[in-house]
Amino acid sequence: MTRYKKKAASQQPTIIVNDITQVSPDRNRKDIGHLKNAIQRAESIYVPNRTRLYDLYHDIVTLDGHLSGLIEKRTNAVLNKKLQFFDKDKQHVTEMDALISSARFRDFVELVMNSKFYGISGAEFIVGSVFDFVEIPRKHIRPEAQEITKSQYDCHGTPYADMPFVYVIGKPDDLGKLLRCSMYALYKRSGFGDFSQYVEIFGQPVRIIYYDAYDTRTKEQLKQILNESGSSLAMMIPQQAKFEMMDGKTSNGNGDLHLALIRACNEEMSIAILGNTETTSSSSSSGYAQAEIHQDQQMEITKSDMKDVLSYLNSDKFLGILASYGYPVEGGSFTFEKETDFSQLAARLNIDMQVSAKVPISDEYWYDTYGIPMPDNYDELKKKQEERADAAYKALQKASEETDPDEKKRKLMDALDDFFGSAPRQRKNGALKF
Repeated sequence: MTRYKKKAASQQPTIIVNDITQVSPDRNRKDIGHLKNAIQRAESIYVPNRTRLYDLYHDIVTLDGHLSGLIEKRTNAVLNKKLQFFDKDKQHVTEMDALISSARFRDFVELVMNSKFYGISGAEFIVGSVFDFVEIPRKHIRPEAQEITKSQYDCHGTPYADMPFVYVIGKPDDLGKLLRCSMYALYKRSGFGDFSQYVEIFGQPVRIIYYDAYDTRTKEQLKQILNESGSSLAMMIPQQAKFEMMDGKTSNGNGDLHLALIRACNEEMSIAILGNTETTSSSSSSGYAQAEIHQDQQMEITKSDMKDVLSYLNSDKFLGILASYGYPVEGGSFTFEKETDFSQLAARLNIDMQVSAKVPISDEYWYDTYGIPMPDNYDELKKKQEERADAAYKALQKASEETDPDEKKRKLMDALDDFFGSAPRQRKNGALKF
């Protein structure tokens, strides 16, 4: 812990979040043209700026329920896993449990996960005795130059690489997984607009009244009747005019065309975020086997996310920050608790039993593979088990030398009872006697 403390205390921390001039996100209408311009601005070689792109990300994430649900689903898959901290001797450090279960630590893990969707995340930790931090607005981070700007429109700012309490997560050239979803989210928004217009026009009966073009008095009376009889669509057409309504029902009789576009956009976003579609919605061709395969695919993505989170939590940068708060992190590391999948363990046990009959397997393997805690008096219990097995083996050998069949059977049963323990015997009334 001394190594981390010296590193953190050797420099005076600089508070930079308070100097940032924040601007409200742009809520103007977005289309594919805005997306293309934002990407070109973010990928500029000389003056890259992600402000427009992050404004677009903020707009689609906060308004698209399906996309925000996908992000929460992937994030919660990691947040709900149990974290533990072990020292250099692989012993559980209980002093870290309060920190791991705190709301601020959970917020930081969520910030790490969000870097996958936005490309980067940044935090400035507050110096003091309690673990706390302030999120750095992404629009002010220039990961290519490792600088934080005062204004979101500035090209250069304050270097953060040597700041001990500023931690920027992510790759400089990564624009996040939301880049793959932006086009589908914009098309989906347009599809909903067209669908709502379709419902508004054809969702209720259309009233059509024909009148004589030269009878102005009748026209005024009919117009008054339409105005007083409701707000549904109404048309007044002279009898001399030819009128025909092309309602599009030949190719889109009940609005399925709009729904198909929305459904396709949702599926593409599901694949981009979760790697599958069946864990969030079902299709006409879905079944148990297909859903199980998709669940296994998502589990592999979750495992990858857990490894990425651990790489940031166990970095020297973050452990040094925790050491400055007085936490005992010297030589230790964070680890996710191994979860038990009983279906996989059952198949694994059958394989292990067959392998153990061919080659010896250490006891540590059984404890680690099946999540069984090793007892404190393991050596003592192991010795008693070996003595019991040795005694049973000798008894079996002695019983095999017996010539009397009944006596041989009795001794064999006694030897097995000594090794495995006495089995319950059933009484006449059906009760078991132990």
